[in-house]
Amino acid sequence: MQDLGNIKKIMDTKYLYINTIGCQMNVYDSGQISKRLRPLGYRITESLDKAHLIILNTCAIREKAQQKAFSFLGRLAGLKRKRSGLVIGVGGCVAQQEGYKILEKLPYVDFVFGTDAIARLPSIIRKIESKKDRIADIKISEIINDSDYVVDSYTEKTASFITIMQGCNNFCTYCVVPYVRGRERSRSPEIIIDEIKHLVDSGVKEVTLLGQNVNSYGIKERLCSFSELLYRINEIDGLLRIRFTTSHPKDLSEELIYSFKNLEKLCNHIHLPVQSGSDRILKRMNRKYTKDQYLRKIDKLRDICPDIAVTSDFIVGFPGETEADFKETLNLINKVRYDSIFAFMYSDRQNAPAADFKNKISYQEKKDRLQRLLKIQTDISDKKNERFLGSTQMVLVDGLSKKQSCIDSEERYSIQWTGRIPSNRIVNFTQNGNFNSRHEVLTGKMVKVVIEKAFSHSLYGQTFNPHFS
Repeated sequence: MQDLGNIKKIMDTKYLYINTIGCQMNVYDSGQISKRLRPLGYRITESLDKAHLIILNTCAIREKAQQKAFSFLGRLAGLKRKRSGLVIGVGGCVAQQEGYKILEKLPYVDFVFGTDAIARLPSIIRKIESKKDRIADIKISEIINDSDYVVDSYTEKTASFITIMQGCNNFCTYCVVPYVRGRERSRSPEIIIDEIKHLVDSGVKEVTLLGQNVNSYGIKERLCSFSELLYRINEIDGLLRIRFTTSHPKDLSEELIYSFKNLEKLCNHIHLPVQSGSDRILKRMNRKYTKDQYLRKIDKLRDICPDIAVTSDFIVGFPGETEADFKETLNLINKVRYDSIFAFMYSDRQNAPAADFKNKISYQEKKDRLQRLLKIQTDISDKKNERFLGSTQMVLVDGLSKKQSCIDSEERYSIQWTGRIPSNRIVNFTQNGNFNSRHEVLTGKMVKVVIEKAFSHSLYGQTFNPHFS
């Protein structure tokens, strides 16, 4: 009878395939989708052919991400023709932006759900499964419901994302976030801390707090400040590291800056998007700060925490950006000397005011400027990473590296692991002395690694006597 029960359980299992495009917040949202659908019998699969339900979680921030989403959807048309029972859904920012248009353009898509509809997803799925309806749910609430977030104690990850707030009130002229994620709404600190404690109990050692502008956390709801939230999270037993993203420069407070000195679990890394080094362009972008104001905050950060790693975002070729404006951006990069950056060519986004701006920059000019900018930053990143050569770093191990194994000059085999140091640099390493032998599982542990090689985007090293904590 027990065997028959197991067979029935296997037959009743439905498989969910999720394709996540975009930012860390989308990664967190996809985790919430998986948890929400688990009570309906859905289990995650990596196989499209095996899936009963396919969900595409989209991003509308960059043109390339939106193109990638519709390209993936195009490939599903043939799969739907072969399997009539297959259910296909589209979520995330593109879904919020396009809504019913997706159902009109793509008849094989069964449902569309916006950025605020994840909690309603089980109800949507039930209706589709029972009535074969096609549904679009893109309503955005003015508040965050704590019940909208599923907290459980099961994860196999060392590090985890935690969304602490949704939306944005800044209305940068190039950005669609206020239109697809709504206005700022913050979760209660008690619920956030409870979620982190559950994750720590299941083995998580590091959390990254997420929000479009974490510096504005709690203001609308009159909750504790973001700095106060960090202090409370710092007291959670078993948690080793805290990170956060993203910070808006205009709201970076002195209290938050001092957190890097006072909180031992807060990693020495801040992502502080500047977008441009030209005050004229910053004003057209509606960023609400000047280059000098930004630089003063960088100086304060480095004064309080001398070894802090600073990363940033840049948009190249914003409408009306002259060669002189662009050179001011290059000068800023040379002055700040970022540890790394994300840089993108400007693209018009639906609903964003800059889409109507005149004096657009040609694609070729944007491409040339991007290459010039990246070359300067690559040289800086190389020199920054070379400083780690010969040093011993504490690496929090995420798991096996993409390479997973390597063979040295003496044809010896070794497992290769990957993790990050507090400054957010990736470190790939092997256990020296353990060639051709049984390797201990290091995932989730802190390991001392001697850095032997430095690259633009990662470091490489070995460990003889790992130290675990």
